[in-house]
Amino acid sequence: MRLGAHMRIAGGFQTAVKEAVAAGCEALQIFTKSPQQWAAREIPLEEAETFQRQCAEASLFPVIAHDSYLINLAAGDEALRRKSVESFIREVRRCQILGVTALVTHMGSAGHDPVEAATARLCDSLNEVLAATADSGVTILLETTAGQGNSLGSRFEEFPRIFAAVTDSSRLAVCLDTAHVFAAGYELRTREGYEATMAEFDRHVGFSRLRCLHLNDSKKELGSRVDRHAHIGRGFLGLEPFRFVLNDPRLQALPGILETPKLEEGQEMDPVNLATLRGLIAG
Repeated sequence: MRLGAHMRIAGGFQTAVKEAVAAGCEALQIFTKSPQQWAAREIPLEEAETFQRQCAEASLFPVIAHDSYLINLAAGDEALRRKSVESFIREVRRCQILGVTALVTHMGSAGHDPVEAATARLCDSLNEVLAATADSGVTILLETTAGQGNSLGSRFEEFPRIFAAVTDSSRLAVCLDTAHVFAAGYELRTREGYEATMAEFDRHVGFSRLRCLHLNDSKKELGSRVDRHAHIGRGFLGLEPFRFVLNDPRLQALPGILETPKLEEGQEMDPVNLATLRGLIAG
């Protein structure tokens, strides 16, 4: 498994590469723009080419992007859904320019609506995005969620319904977040619990759809439905789930990305968390 972390792009995309190298990353995740704003500057071709060259020189691969926190492809407010679709299409195009081949997204929130209605809106949005970006070569990764705020994607059985309802699901895959699935109620801390959870994932989603792992410990307990990340081994998950993941032969070809807090008492924590993960790899 190629281990990496989500890195900031403040100061330009080269900042993410520099910090990834300093932390000892093999893979990289970035935002292509500020996640808290709809607006985004254009990416000059020269800057995109430099980013791709720097990633190649540093042997950083794969490079994955995460979309804006403002996007809700399942929104009941049609104006927000339209804005989300248009923004997401632009994010796919930004990935294309940067040479990024996978874009992680949260599936959106149902709000006060029935999950079925929200899922239908999500599928409509995905169909529009996929059709508008058919030539992009970018795969959309639907992220598992903790279920906080009635968000979609906290149960594995939701995913096959989406794949079935989307016209071209060949560009749809899944990103599994360890903290999220734990907070959603899936046990990972024991060998028996881990295998049961992965068997359920395989039954509903399939390992062939799994393209990325977010490796995060959880500040909240099993089934809390609260999305709060902790340093590896320092939350309610502990070390064992990560030992299971890192030594699971079904997952070895995937990137494992940290989204844990960056600092603790002034210390850069990405190198610490990466070292902790690497120390769990057998042999």
